Amino acid sequence: MALTARQIETAKPRDKDYKLTDGQGLYLLVKKSGAKYWNLKYRFVGKEKKLSIGVYPIVTLA
Repeated sequence: MALTARQIETAKPRDKDYKLTDGQGLYLLVKKSGAKYWNLKYRFVGKEKKLSIGVYPIVTLA
């Protein structure tokens, strides 16, 4: 299920870090401090990799 801007804005910090997935490997990592980071998980030559894209709200969903 695709993320909406509303879901991202209302995401609150919890006791542990958690992910809000958008599909195709894109997810928003919500840290327990309240910071939100965009990441992309993908495979290259059979190995799982992670690309950090940026910090929300500097990098928006659009």
